[in-house]
Amino acid sequence: MVSGPQEDIVFVTRAPDGTDVRAYDEGQGPVIVLLHPGLDDGTRPAKLAGILARRFRVLRPHRRQYRMDLKPDPRLGGSPVTIAQEVEDVLALVRAVGEPVVLYGHSDGGVVALEALAASPSSFAGAVIFEPAADVGPPLSPLSGENGQVLTRAREALAAGRPGKAMAIFMRGSVGLPGWQARLAGGFISLIPKYRALVPAQLDSLDALSRLGARLDAYAAIRVPTVLLDGDRSPAHLRRRLDAVQQVMPQAERIVMRGRDHGADLRDPQQIAGIIETLADRVLPRSPGPP
Repeated sequence: MVSGPQEDIVFVTRAPDGTDVRAYDEGQGPVIVLLHPGLDDGTRPAKLAGILARRFRVLRPHRRQYRMDLKPDPRLGGSPVTIAQEVEDVLALVRAVGEPVVLYGHSDGGVVALEALAASPSSFAGAVIFEPAADVGPPLSPLSGENGQVLTRAREALAAGRPGKAMAIFMRGSVGLPGWQARLAGGFISLIPKYRALVPAQLDSLDALSRLGARLDAYAAIRVPTVLLDGDRSPAHLRRRLDAVQQVMPQAERIVMRGRDHGADLRDPQQIAGIIETLADRVLPRSPGPP
């Protein structure tokens, strides 16, 4: 662990293939691991982590899919990290910790979390899965139906030097935003250097989710105490995906956040932190409260 300003505190270990696994490391106590959603480098859950770090040690990996230093051509992507590789990174992190942890995953990070739970259930004491972008079969496969050419068209736009258009195509065809909102979101992303740089990785993530395919049978075998979390204002397809996961995981608890959507982690991190803490208090050794 390297000391420094809050955003420079990084825990480093290695995956089985030798790739370094990097994670922000805050707080002390039983461990919670936060897997960020797309277009992020591990900094998005900072407020959520700050709340949890009052009582827990919180690790926020910079997911391999969004590590542009690992891309052959970071301007274009096109070399998607597999979900299996990301799962190996998570398991390497937990092995380095040396004890079962509570795992939180959001959107495509939620899919990585589900796959990690299925791959090594003994590594986890519990999990909170927030609106996973899971393939649950047609018509909710990432690249199925009328949206089947999303990735091709988005990558063509990116290769032409138009990351905003690439993200508008993604937001319309994959996220399901209306056309005008998709164009607005794409334009905004293209203006922010941090987000613009991560556009190729977001498209790689879509590719990786498509290659993974539907995995409901694997999720049905998960017996780790799990909370399935969504907002009642989120896109309908995300709620339908979570419905399908819940159907095969009937022992999991479902919590619907009223008046919240897919960005609830930014708008109301306190609520999500409370849900994670409640589960952690049930499944992890007792952690002391703030002094």
